[in-house]
Amino acid sequence: MYEPRHASRSETVPVRGLPYHVRLWGEPSADQPPLVLLHGWMDVSASWQFVVDQLATSRFVVAPDWRGFGRTPGSPGGPVDGYWMPDYLADLEWLLDHYAGATPVDLVGHSMGGNLAMQYAGVRPARIRRLVNLEGFGMPALAPTEAPARYADWIDQQKRLHRGEMALQTYDGPEGVARRLMKTNPRIAPDKARWLARHWAAPVADGASDGTGDGARWAILGDAAHKVVNAHIYRADEAVALYACIAAPVLAVEAADDSFARWKGRYTRAEYRARLASVPDARVEVVADAGHMLHHDQPLRVARLIEEFLSGAPI
Repeated sequence: MYEPRHASRSETVPVRGLPYHVRLWGEPSADQPPLVLLHGWMDVSASWQFVVDQLATSRFVVAPDWRGFGRTPGSPGGPVDGYWMPDYLADLEWLLDHYAGATPVDLVGHSMGGNLAMQYAGVRPARIRRLVNLEGFGMPALAPTEAPARYADWIDQQKRLHRGEMALQTYDGPEGVARRLMKTNPRIAPDKARWLARHWAAPVADGASDGTGDGARWAILGDAAHKVVNAHIYRADEAVALYACIAAPVLAVEAADDSFARWKGRYTRAEYRARLASVPDARVEVVADAGHMLHHDQPLRVARLIEEFLSGAPI
């Protein structure tokens, strides 16, 4: 089992009626702004442990579980039908109010978290000192003519969700979860997978068990409603307009593996780089021997890139 070098602590922060779970490392400092880490889709704040353990200098690190992920509920009043990006942007605003006040923060996001970091930095440019985007590429551009089918798809998926047909898969205890992590990402070390499994998932009540321990079925700590497609089409022109408003220097980190292959030609690295060109101050770094979960695959390299960029040193 992986042994963390730096233990985190948890606290709950009221955010727009939700008890937001936030993982913290280190202590606030007058000399450095908070370092805020934003996890991706179907991930949790504990996913940052491996990078935090490789930081060479002590920082006050703030990593929330987004609403509907980890230990943060999806809504104050029970199940929800779906999620949309503006809620996450508002949630982040509340969290920064709590942990940073008027101090601009260093912001790092992975995948969905990287997309949100880029959007938020365009909405609130004065609140971000420096920004690191790990594989937050956005989505393929969609045409307005695709909207009718998109709405129909959203309605159909709503029906499936309410019929219980979109439930998350369960696994045979934490070892089953660890195997799932290693299947999805063959580069993750077994000790890290076993450790992360106990933070990424939890036992659930099952007909064959009491749902209280390792012998129970385990499920990912994520709301099934996250699987419902967004009703609104992705607007690439809107993303570019937000990018153009970013005032902070941006480091866009990509994995050497081709994360764009999943889009099967509908969205390419060249298209992403063209969007990124609208950011006034952006540079790109590529991490070798890494896939989309590069903060798991190469945590030391990712930590060094983050620290060097945040310090203003040449990379």
